[in-house]
This record gives sequence, C-alpha cells and structure tokens, in this order.
Amino acid sequence: MANLKEIFEAQEKYYDTGNQIKGDTGRYGMVASAIKEATHAGNQMLDQGGNAFDALIAVQLALSVVEGMNTGIGAGGFIVCYDRENEETKVINAHSRAPAELESDCFLDKEGEAIPFDKRSTHGSSVGVPGIMKGLKHLHENYATLPLETLIGPAIELAESDFRVNSLWERTLDLFEHRLGEEARKKFVPGGKPLREGDTITQPELAKTLKTIRDEGFDSVYEGKIADAIVDAVEEQGGVMTHQDLINYHVKIEEPLWSRYKGFDIAMPPPPSGGGIAVAQQLKILENLGISQYDPHSPEKYHLLAQTIQLALADKNTHIGDADFHELPMDGLLNEDYIKERIKLISEENEAKEYEAGDPWKYQPGRDGTIETDRYADNEGMETTHFTAVDQWGNVAACTSSIERIFGSGIMVPDHGFLMNNDLTDFETEPDKVNGPNGHKYPTSSKCPTILFHEGQPFFTLGSPGAQTIVASVAQTIINIIDYNMSLDEAIKEPRIYVTRDLATQWEDGLEKEVLEALEKLGYDFDQSYRKETADTRLGDVQAIMIDQTNGHKLYGAADSPRPGGAEGL
Repeated sequence: MANLKEIFEAQEKYYDTGNQIKGDTGRYGMVASAIKEATHAGNQMLDQGGNAFDALIAVQLALSVVEGMNTGIGAGGFIVCYDRENEETKVINAHSRAPAELESDCFLDKEGEAIPFDKRSTHGSSVGVPGIMKGLKHLHENYATLPLETLIGPAIELAESDFRVNSLWERTLDLFEHRLGEEARKKFVPGGKPLREGDTITQPELAKTLKTIRDEGFDSVYEGKIADAIVDAVEEQGGVMTHQDLINYHVKIEEPLWSRYKGFDIAMPPPPSGGGIAVAQQLKILENLGISQYDPHSPEKYHLLAQTIQLALADKNTHIGDADFHELPMDGLLNEDYIKERIKLISEENEAKEYEAGDPWKYQPGRDGTIETDRYADNEGMETTHFTAVDQWGNVAACTSSIERIFGSGIMVPDHGFLMNNDLTDFETEPDKVNGPNGHKYPTSSKCPTILFHEGQPFFTLGSPGAQTIVASVAQTIINIIDYNMSLDEAIKEPRIYVTRDLATQWEDGLEKEVLEALEKLGYDFDQSYRKETADTRLGDVQAIMIDQTNGHKLYGAADSPRPGGAEGL
C-alpha cells in the first residue's frame, strides 16, 4: 500500500512524461468531464474568478447541449460538495422522484406480468420529476459566486453555434435510435438520417429554453412555460406528472455516507443512492483481504474483486431503497462483524458462483432478528455522466447526473429541445418491494460521486456513469491509487471487471490472455454479446481530480477513454 507521499510522487513522475492523453495539471483549478467542450465551459468559470461550484454549474448546463442523450434539463443526479471555508461536506440529492399519482403496479400488465423494458421505459409513466436544475439552483444560491448569466453563457453559445457531432453521438444513435420518440427524431435523425460523426447541429429550441432559465432562473423549469411543456409532453405519452409535482419538488441536503479505507475518509451519497454503500462494502472487504498483496494484473486479484462486487450488489439490491419509505440496515451493512461474515464466503480457490444477500439486520443497533427485505433484479442502464471541479481555494464539487437510459424516455419536450428521463424504471416492477414503485418515492440509484480525504483535507475526487457498474469502476480506481500506487491516468486506464451476483460478467480490453483463461477455468463466462450490443469495451467513464496539498496545491486531472472528454487545468 502506498502512502500519501508515494501517491503524489507517482503522479508527478507520470505526468512529467506527457503520456496521458486526456489528463492535465494545474495550480488554480481543474475540471474533468466526459465532453471536452463542457470541460472547457467549466474552466472558463475558474478563469473568470469563479469557484468549483460555478464550474460545476457551467459544466452541467453545457452537457445539456453536448451530451443531451445522457443528461440535461430533464435529468436527476447527486452532487457532493466540499466547502473549504466552512470545512463542511454535504450531499445535494437532486435525484428524480416519482409523481404523487404514480401507482405501485404501473409497470405491470393486466395479467400482472412485468411490461417489457423497452416499452415501459419509453412510456410517460417512466418519467420522474427531474431534480438537477433544482440542484444547480441550490449550488448557485449557497456556494457559487458568478451570476447565472455568466454560468449559462457557454451553454447558450454551444446551442446556437454549429456543434460538430462526435463519436459518442454516432455510437448511441447506432444502438438506441429505436428509443427516440417522434419529436426527438427531428433533432437526432433529421430528414430520416441519423447524425454521424463530423456532422454539425444547431439547437435553437434548446438555446431558447436556456435563455429562459438565464432570464427567469432555475425555477422556470418547475413553473411557467417550460413546466407547462414538460407536463403536456409527459401526459401525452401516458404519464401522470402534474404541475403540482414540479412545484413541490425540492432537493434534499444530506450528510454524506462516510466510510474509511486504509487511513482515508470517503464521502459518498447515502440512499436513495445505493452506490455509496456498495463501494463502502467492497472497500471494507478488500481491506480485510489485503488486496494489495496480489499482483494488480493477476487472476487472483480479479477473482477476489469479482466475488466482492457480487456480495456488495446482492446486499445493495436487496436492502437499499428510499429511506422515507423503508427502514434500511445501514449500520448493519457496514458493521465489522457483518463484513467478516461476508468475507468467509470468499476465497482464491472458489469456483465462480451466485451470491445471495446477507442478513445485516442481526448487526443493526436496536434490532434483534431479521426484518424481511426483498431481492430484485439488477437494472442495467447504459447512461449517465460524471463531472468534477476543484478550485484554487480548495473547494471540491462532484456530480453524477442522468436521464437514465441513453436518450432517457425518448420523450423530447416540443419546442424546448431537451429529453425527459426514464428514471422510474430504476424501480423494481413488482409492487411492495423495498425498491418498488410508489408516489413521491425515489427509485434506488447507483450514482456515486465521491471525495476522499486525508487527515481532513480533500485529496481525490472521482465518479463514473454506467448504472450498476459504477460501483465497480469507483472502487477499483480507488484501490489502483491507494493499493497499487498508480498515477491517476494509469488508475483509470487499468482494465476493470464487473460481475453480477448472477454471474453476468463484463470486462475491459487489456486483461491478459492468461488472466482470462484462469478466470474461465473458475467458471466465469466471458461472453462477447454485450459488447456487440454496446460497442464499448470499457466499463463506465471515470472522471477524476487529485489534489496535492504538499506541493503548492498542485492538481492532477484525468478523463477516461470511452467518451470524447478531457481534464483541463488552470
């Protein structure tokens, strides 16, 4: 295991070589996102004297234009903020929430069977009340320093200008054009021809919407003409969202879920995100296993990682839901005795197998015996985006936002240029489950924007898109830094693995042939079919920044390879 001095030395040595493709260094600020134009928009705010929170707002607004298939005005998300002046870390829960009139059996047909995913996820009932604009409002009113007109300026310019379509747009249209409704096809499939890399697009309807937000504030999405258009669009597709649902939406400001790994304190979102608890569990298991004793490229390491992910997902998908609706065994899940009980199921010699959830209620303070909870299926999405910013004063902001599936519900708000989410398909289809549908309820998410601290000072922030694979991407990047002393860029590039509790296996190019063969002998099935469906060989898209407080506040930024993003330092 590397100490902090060795970790920073590894960054300095690697970044001096110039090997990183999408990385950068800085002294006065750093921004990382999945689309380089959005990264630049955030960096502009830092250059104009803004702070990390200004930068984060500008990035989200710009992503609404240049990554509208994954996020935007109709999105939800979680933001983790470290306020240097007050030495305070908070989570802004801007997750999409179910409309009040959503019925618990909304995803079942007349025979009580689950409606097929493609059908239910492009129906109006899949649309949650979007929270990300309210999240930006809270940031702007409580943390940011620049006027909204300045923050939204780059997004408006991008929408009004000829934007050159990148590989992400082409790839997602190749795979998910079928999810687009009639209005959305006008934008993404003009004249019946899907946009291709190198084409240009202007988005006047979206520019008009952004100008309304500029002039009337973020609340204009929840009251007024934009809100009218949202309600009409969702209602036309069979949804039950009302004006009152939009008016009643408020972000929740929460304490982070805190965990600890080898001397580092980690701040992550609490439920309704299950990402934090799953990452925390993995790291506690890996610390007890002494993962650093295994070569980083060995089959033993990957086999132990796979089993650890399976156990964490089994618990997350069984015990985590909306805490306003269900009592959750949060203390029990992280109890040291419970972790040791789960570790007994893991070994280097185990053949690959399915794992069930444990019983953390035995370790929950004030509880004696099991409280019944429910297993539900893994909901795999291919969506979301992550971005992060650090400024010269030491503030840190990290956000993972999403419209859920790529192109969300496929419902584009007419004359406004943005898609609505299908976040409610993160609910299990069956009523009365821990993560079952209900009015006013949050579906369980896997989003996990994360900040690591050392002796009270932030030193590393990261996150990733990728639905349930998020928890694997975040945990494995952390151990690559702390256990294997990789540079930030190397830690992100290192091949990752993901295995569901039911043994569905995903992996990244770069795993050595001998490793794959050894894992196959243990029973893992390296089926290529999912790659044909996604055209991706990477899991997630990690964006990260490291802060070297010992070297004049030197910043290191890095962006993953699947999307045309980058890190930009000041």
